[in-house]
Amino acid sequence: MPLYEYYGNAENYVELPDAQLKEIAIGNKDVFNAMTNISKETKCIAIDGWYGVNWNIFLNKIKESFKNMNKKVQFINIYDTYKPIDFIESYQKKFETEDPSFGWVNSNGVIEDIMDLGKINELKNTIRQHNDKSDLIIVYGPGAATNMLSNEYDLIFYADFTMQLMLWQMWDGALIPFGYKEPKKDYYWKKYHYNDFYLLYGNKKNVFKKMNYYIDATESENLKMLPVNAYNQMIDELVKRPIKQVKILQPGPWGAYRYKDLWNVPGLECNAWNELAGIELSVRISIKGLNKTVNIPSQNIMQRPMQLVGEYVHKTYPDLFPLQVWLDDGYFETEMPYERTSMPIHDHPSTDYVKRHFNEPLGRYETYYIVEAYKGATTWMGYRDDADLEEWERLCRESNNMEKIPNWRDFIKRWDTNVGDLFLIPPGTSHGHGGNQMILEMDTGPSVVGTEYSFFTFDYARNTWDDKTKTMTGKPMKMHLEHSFNNNKWIREARVRDYHRARPIVVEGNGKYRKDRYTTLPEMPFHIERLFFEKTAENDTEGKYMMIVVLTEGTSVTIRSVSEPKYQTTIERLQACVIPAGFGKHEYINEDGKHAMVVMIRLKRVN
Repeated sequence: MPLYEYYGNAENYVELPDAQLKEIAIGNKDVFNAMTNISKETKCIAIDGWYGVNWNIFLNKIKESFKNMNKKVQFINIYDTYKPIDFIESYQKKFETEDPSFGWVNSNGVIEDIMDLGKINELKNTIRQHNDKSDLIIVYGPGAATNMLSNEYDLIFYADFTMQLMLWQMWDGALIPFGYKEPKKDYYWKKYHYNDFYLLYGNKKNVFKKMNYYIDATESENLKMLPVNAYNQMIDELVKRPIKQVKILQPGPWGAYRYKDLWNVPGLECNAWNELAGIELSVRISIKGLNKTVNIPSQNIMQRPMQLVGEYVHKTYPDLFPLQVWLDDGYFETEMPYERTSMPIHDHPSTDYVKRHFNEPLGRYETYYIVEAYKGATTWMGYRDDADLEEWERLCRESNNMEKIPNWRDFIKRWDTNVGDLFLIPPGTSHGHGGNQMILEMDTGPSVVGTEYSFFTFDYARNTWDDKTKTMTGKPMKMHLEHSFNNNKWIREARVRDYHRARPIVVEGNGKYRKDRYTTLPEMPFHIERLFFEKTAENDTEGKYMMIVVLTEGTSVTIRSVSEPKYQTTIERLQACVIPAGFGKHEYINEDGKHAMVVMIRLKRVN
């Protein structure tokens, strides 16, 4: 599934002390000059890092930098210490499982599991016996500063990379995974999402405790390097304020076009799913006094979990960023059939289901909030009261999305929708965006890496988007029929009408602003709230509620701390920001003088 990043208004502004600012290197020339000067009196350094880093840049530029210093450089690829490829792929296979669409999270694995202890000891001996400062050993690659080796180095660097750029490498067959020296063209997402990510992430957290320098390597021709004290100060400052992430836009089987009126995204020619906030996105940081932004994966802000997600989430779901927000496009200039405008009919799993089947910590509990509605606005949810559900299952299994089901509307209930409607979608509820509307999906994030858990039942046996030809000629989507029907609660229209169509209740207001909280269901772990105001409104995380806020009406709104006004950010319409649990009392300031509305999601339970 291709994706495109949108960088508009995505910068987060922080300030660092002048002394730290002077130590930050921006651009390859300054970065490699700094690395050379820092390393000239050392015997051995490590450059650890994430998948996707262009290691050739480091090798070639470091050689150039040392050329005039009478110092030789010996490079050692840490993959030389890994176990054979057959062993690594056998290890990965356990977590890929036989499930055709999902795997089993390797939550207890460590990168040392796939390293050869004998080769590690040989490398240790090589380092310890090396006493010539005119010859520098550089060990590089993912795992270079593993716990088994970290004490052997004079300096440790970590080269980081964001997930979106890494995924493009994977899809293009250009990614170099564990143990390989060249790209593995058939490397695919299950290896990464269920195994390799967790080995990389565990290693990264350990390296961050010992590293001396952090390198933003997302742009191989424009590196940025921060000493560890500056990096840590940057993260500390970042999580004290609302955090904007780089949204992603993705074409898909219903491929709509409202985005053309809102955002200029080169290469994007139809739009379906957009992620506004979530763990898989990247974060751009603009440091006052520098003319470049630093790019980090969102996992890095989880280094400060108490401030970001609060004590309850940190202790209950370690490493998990528990909430996410998506925006589903649904605008078509001319009238289209529902088979063209609709999302696949699908359902989501509960916490118990994902724990038993995938070793994930939290289920997918979802809501649809209608942001814009046009003629024919539709949401599919639940089964018609008179539907023969055994017949529906039989038809879906026979079709497997390869044959059309002409009478599918005899089974799935259609709901007319309008702006402000909220649908509660607990696990096992069959549903789908029907088009002619823009929807905020606000839900739980089940996965530390951001794995998607939607069980597709039927997608109208249609072709999907081919991003190479820019046409709707791709293969039909694969279904997840066993999971979908095993997980299905067979909810019918009467229950949807009575329980799943929430309504807003006023919980605060003084004539200048109003705070609504939507009705909910006991199984839903979060509240959906909204603030309506003309000039200002107030809110409070109480030191424990992380929130995700989206501006749904208005042009722009500034969100700032009451006690520390310098901690603020401004979001535009249909942009989200994460308000850390520790942010406390804050205010919303409407920038254009007309009315504004923000919609937010926060967990119900935080203790």
